[in-house]
Amino acid sequence: MQWSDRIGRRLKLRDLHILLAVAQAGSMSRAADRLAISHPVVSKTIADLEHALGVRLFDRTSQGTELTSYGRTLLSCGTIVFDELRRGVQEIAFLSDPTVGELRIGCAAPYIEGLIPAVVARLAGRYPRVKLQITDTDAVTLCAMLRARKLDLVVGRVLDSILSDDLAPEFLFEERMHVVAGAKSPWSRRRRISLAELCHESWVMPESDNIAMALTSEAFHNVGVAPPEAQVVSNSITLRVRLVETGKFLAFLPDSALRFGMVQKQIKILPVRLRMGTPPTVAILLKNRTPNPIARLFIDEVRAFAQLVKSQHGNSRSSSG
Repeated sequence: MQWSDRIGRRLKLRDLHILLAVAQAGSMSRAADRLAISHPVVSKTIADLEHALGVRLFDRTSQGTELTSYGRTLLSCGTIVFDELRRGVQEIAFLSDPTVGELRIGCAAPYIEGLIPAVVARLAGRYPRVKLQITDTDAVTLCAMLRARKLDLVVGRVLDSILSDDLAPEFLFEERMHVVAGAKSPWSRRRRISLAELCHESWVMPESDNIAMALTSEAFHNVGVAPPEAQVVSNSITLRVRLVETGKFLAFLPDSALRFGMVQKQIKILPVRLRMGTPPTVAILLKNRTPNPIARLFIDEVRAFAQLVKSQHGNSRSSSG
């Protein structure tokens, strides 16, 4: 297939834009309505693309259109092209004014309930014209959105099994887990506690597919006991904190929940030694993709904020949570 003769002269950005619209809309008529152009223009553009490439890009059905394998391949290329163009425009805007830009961030609990709001407030104060879009869901979904170029950056703790060669994790800070109890719990007055002693207590734990639950199970197995069955299961850090504060429940909480203003004096870290391989908090970027210049501002701000809070509260954390 000769690029200069058959493709380079015929394939235009406008054609790719129409292709993306048809793929998203699921029909040529709906795509025409969204693009505010006529249905025949959309139909001719797709037909010309198929003629130039020599393959069918869409299967036509009574319900609309469906991408063929060839169409999915071209759609992927088109997504990358427009993403890189958008990045180029962002880079130009950033060079002319580093305080203006847009960043799409993905994160999950506990960061969405502590670290991210604190960093966003700090960043917004310094760069009031930076626009941030934040998505909150699980790590697997966030990494998939990053690969699809729907996000610029993911912040979180991610197991190596989720990461792959196309993703580039960048260290932010260490993240430890702690066993916590309410200030009124009898356990809060103990100076030494083994994890095995707590097996028969009432626990509030995250869901089974949460990385925190995997680490919790590892900690119990490493001391030779089976993980206890949780009385309450929830991924919400806020709910876990509120239940622990009653003094009736125990929970595992990460450093980020204890550092960034979530927990008050009603929570106490118990003197329990945990044996688990806790992954650090990282910023994840997509390899071989032009970086969003605002992402660097955000990453630097996370590191600076984490270091500031750690230095201010590191000594008091064990006594007040």
